[in-house]
Amino acid sequence: MGWTGSPGIVGPTVHTDRMQDPDRLAAAALFDTAIGTCAIVWTDVGVQRFMLPEPTAAATRSRLLRRGSGVREAEPTGQIAEAIAGVRAHLSGSLDDLRWIALDQGGSPEFHRAVYEVTRAIDPGHTLSYGEVAERIGAPGAAQAVGQALGRNPIPLIVPCHRVLAADHALHGFSAPGGLTTKERLLGIECTPGFGEPMLF
Repeated sequence: MGWTGSPGIVGPTVHTDRMQDPDRLAAAALFDTAIGTCAIVWTDVGVQRFMLPEPTAAATRSRLLRRGSGVREAEPTGQIAEAIAGVRAHLSGSLDDLRWIALDQGGSPEFHRAVYEVTRAIDPGHTLSYGEVAERIGAPGAAQAVGQALGRNPIPLIVPCHRVLAADHALHGFSAPGGLTTKERLLGIECTPGFGEPMLF
């Protein structure tokens, strides 16, 4: 089903204890990867936020604490431990679409969730333009709104906003640490044509 509302209108806010305090039940962990120290935040529903590396592990932890008042550090187990293993493998070159990782997107507007659903369906090594994502959610002409939604993506890599490019395949904007350099690096790890080794199929 496509998006049927206006990209600028997210509908009425439903006030619940969880939405008023989205980190109330959240836990977090930092973990090393091939590109640096990442951070993951989760609830009993699934992954709520993911952070790509800052220049140092201390900087990643500081950013995590700034953005997540009330988040407690915890030892990942079960599905979260599996998610971390999947992310590590992917960033080491054993590519995985990571679509099996459960997410908690309860704090995201409906339009954003529609954008993230289409973005998550892009396979490693492939890309879409902002306009193509807009068309796939049934909102042609909303490329700018798609870009804004991706700029607020709280779960980069797992929701692979780095795979969405300008219509001319140019790199425009990436809100994660490292900006466009990080975006280009992720595309290179995934052997995206023009950024890494060309794909055969």
